Amino acid sequence: MLVIVVIACVVALLVVVEVKRRRDQEDELARHTITPEDLHTLLLSGRDVALFDVRLPLDLLGNAVVIPGAKRLDPDEVIAHPSLIPTDRDAVVYCTCPSDETSRAVLHRALAMGLERIRFLRGGLEGWKSRGYAVEPYDKPFRLRSGSSSAA
Repeated sequence: MLVIVVIACVVALLVVVEVKRRRDQEDELARHTITPEDLHTLLLSGRDVALFDVRLPLDLLGNAVVIPGAKRLDPDEVIAHPSLIPTDRDAVVYCTCPSDETSRAVLHRALAMGLERIRFLRGGLEGWKSRGYAVEPYDKPFRLRSGSSSAA
């Protein structure tokens, strides 16, 4: 009987710890998320924000537009070298992956390296465009690669 009580207590403790861990992750993600509306307001305010398009090359090939002022960065490069993201100002990354997968990968890597002034655009480029916000053509050269991205 004592063994059953101990096992039940251990299981209950593990459940509580897991729930708290997930809640903490959700809170952190919420702190590092920006909506298209809030980003639009931020950009209109004139604040110095570093905006990065971290879409995979094939996604860019199929939809060669960016949010005005965005700099294109290959997601694998950013994940390998988070120092590409400035530390002296706010930064926003976006992609077109379902569930913002690539942006989240970049975000998590940057946070792990101590970069706190970074957020990802919820809904990515599609969320931005669906609200009627401006985009501009992306006409700079970029390299397509074979194989899957470690970010996706």
